[in-house]
Amino acid sequence: MSTPGTAFAADHDQRRMLFDALTGLVQEHLDELPGLPVTPETTPEALRVALKRFDFEDGADPFGLLAETARMLRDGIVHTSHPSYFGLFNPAPALMGVLGEALTAAFNPQLAAWSHAPAAAEIERHVLGFLGGRLGWQPEATAGSFTTGGAEANLTGVLLALTRAFPAAGRDGLRALPGRPVLYASAESHLAWLKIAHMCGLGRDAVRLVPVGSDLRMDVAAAVDLIARDRRDGHLPFLLVGTAGTTSAGIIDPLPELVGLAAAEGLSFHADAAWAGAVALSDRLRPLLDGIERADSVTLDAHKWLAMPMGAGTFLTRDASGLREAFSVHTAYMPDELPETVDPYASSVQWSRRAMGVKLFLTLATAGRTGYADLIEHQTALGDVLRNRLDEAGWTIVAPSPLPVVCFTRPDATADDLEAVADRVVRSGRAWISTTRLAGRPALRACITNFATTETEIEALVDLL
Repeated sequence: MSTPGTAFAADHDQRRMLFDALTGLVQEHLDELPGLPVTPETTPEALRVALKRFDFEDGADPFGLLAETARMLRDGIVHTSHPSYFGLFNPAPALMGVLGEALTAAFNPQLAAWSHAPAAAEIERHVLGFLGGRLGWQPEATAGSFTTGGAEANLTGVLLALTRAFPAAGRDGLRALPGRPVLYASAESHLAWLKIAHMCGLGRDAVRLVPVGSDLRMDVAAAVDLIARDRRDGHLPFLLVGTAGTTSAGIIDPLPELVGLAAAEGLSFHADAAWAGAVALSDRLRPLLDGIERADSVTLDAHKWLAMPMGAGTFLTRDASGLREAFSVHTAYMPDELPETVDPYASSVQWSRRAMGVKLFLTLATAGRTGYADLIEHQTALGDVLRNRLDEAGWTIVAPSPLPVVCFTRPDATADDLEAVADRVVRSGRAWISTTRLAGRPALRACITNFATTETEIEALVDLL
């Protein structure tokens, strides 16, 4: 097989052989995964020595190269797809999601202009409308885009809110405003807000991290006081953020009260439901998100609790015109927009991008909403199983959440004690947990997002602890 030519194209038989080789490697990995250590032992030096073999001067045998790359990935990552991974929001990817990624890579739709990839654009529009419908909006009134992740989606929310509050700033910049725009989010929220404020030119000090109560939810009275103080000081409040499922503890802010506060103060309201927004697919758990249907915009990451391969975030809003005002650009080299269509580049942060929604379309269509609901409800029940088993084993549950994020400690444990426990668990290779701080208090954290996790892995984790 001619290596240089094979890198770009191959004949029918060569393609079949390479696809068979790739399929075999993926099958082998999925079969061996439950028996692998969750955290393989590797070092920067070992990886760099292995990579020095590839100087890119001459071509390599594609079969051996595929096998060697698969080996490096197997031995050089935390296996977030492992059923004993109880870490961050990195679930095992659904099989149809993996196949969707392969289809997308092969067909390579360019999702800048609708006219270049009408099928992919309409697939994404259809999926976004479905998600909007589950949030409580009219599907046909739902606008938005797939994003690289929650950070980009939240950035989009800030830019939309700025555009709504200060239309002239898009043309004249923030310097044209009579004061400094400020936004409000929970002190327990994802601190991507600081990076976003930096990128937008607001400055990190424009982010007001509102204190939380003993339940770790945003203190609404504290938010009222902060907004009033900022107005007295000549600042310009423009956005209030409610977190639906904090990263550390799975806490849902009081969304109805926050929506009411935003309306009373004339602020946009954005719900960061990057992880917990998935419960919208469950009729039984959907009430946990009550109030989100009144949000101006929502972040929901399919690569978290909807088991999509990275990355598959979504930004959803009912303000299609505001979105276009924030991002629309007209250039000679882009085709004219067709009637009754939306060019993705003119309504999102990205310009050229891959069709990230195809994999979710395939998985939703295969599993159905009810299939997803069953899975999410099962994982939520497993969270309760883990809490009960930890309680029986003498651990103290902190920050109880209705979601499968479990935070726990010992009454006399220091932060160093808990770090040591987490380190021993991770180094054992038998499970993966992390530490966190909740309102300044240290805790251990275990999260269930893997569809392959069962009570067997729960029992094994408690025994290991």
